[in-house]
Amino acid sequence: MTRPARAIIDPQAASHNLQLARRHAPGARVMAVIKADAYGHGIARMARLFDAADAFAVASLEEAVALREGGSSKPIVLLEGPFEAAEIATIVGLGLEVVVHTFEQIEMLRAARCRLPVWLKFDTGMHRLGFAPQRFAEIVAAARACAAPLRFMTHFANAHRRGDPSVAAQQLCFERMLGDTAGERSLANSGALLARPAAHADWVRPGLMLYGVSPLDDEPAAALGLRPVMTLRSRLIAVRRVAAGEAVGYGGAFVCPEEMPVGVVAYGYADGYPRHARTGTPVLVGGVRTQVIGNCSMDMMTVDLRPVPAAAFGDPVTLWGAGLPVEDVARASGTIPYELLCRVRMRAHYSEGAP
Repeated sequence: MTRPARAIIDPQAASHNLQLARRHAPGARVMAVIKADAYGHGIARMARLFDAADAFAVASLEEAVALREGGSSKPIVLLEGPFEAAEIATIVGLGLEVVVHTFEQIEMLRAARCRLPVWLKFDTGMHRLGFAPQRFAEIVAAARACAAPLRFMTHFANAHRRGDPSVAAQQLCFERMLGDTAGERSLANSGALLARPAAHADWVRPGLMLYGVSPLDDEPAAALGLRPVMTLRSRLIAVRRVAAGEAVGYGGAFVCPEEMPVGVVAYGYADGYPRHARTGTPVLVGGVRTQVIGNCSMDMMTVDLRPVPAAAFGDPVTLWGAGLPVEDVARASGTIPYELLCRVRMRAHYSEGAP
């Protein structure tokens, strides 16, 4: 048997989450966000599993090329648009849609003398990418020469906080700016899709929720009806009894308060587990919740087996996923689920099926 580190992808959970997005936004089309290798789940795999979406969104031309080479004929939106003029010919050849957020990008398109689907992105309050709303008329006039059709987009900064007033303020800014201007609109990411129906508009852009992770602070995925798509699994490759007062692992970060059983798991930061996860980060051994102890190593990690006294060599271990939300692991290790999921694009073996 090969090394037991596994990232198991559940196709039924993926389909369920996409259907849930549609049920929450029945009047909108769904642009499934599969950038960053589909949040670590594998872009080709998830494009197949999310085939019922109306379009895909990616962050780079390389990701779009991978989708087209994989056989996808769906609309593909480049969320950051072209990075340089040399990309335009490929964008046109692949039939992509582009998000445009700077004058430089408009000039690239005009210089290429092409017309393609353009999403104008406006900064309504996040202050990351986008044109200033005060320049709306000027931007639209400049973009019309290269856009066919012309659409409009913004992005919420705090949709992960249900009821945050900035979301309503951004939406109002966007709507006042557009007025009765013709063109499809997109505002809602996962958080707004679930918590702010008034922001659904023509297109919603679910990302995190499609992978079964809650996009809302302090609201668990299960309560929202989401199912985890990725489950990280491995096995115990050693069970030790360590005396009271003895330290475990690099740096002696955990000292045994009593004689206790310690399990060694074949999973480490080279497989995508966070190096900064500390003692207390939850883990399941044989379905029983226990904790990581000490510092994660490159290929291994150590776990507390006191709650699982009968644990033995070869027993299954779940790092996150079915039975253990990745949100819990992220919270305990001082990060966010997005980062943990994206980290798995390393060495863990992927497979599909029920976890």
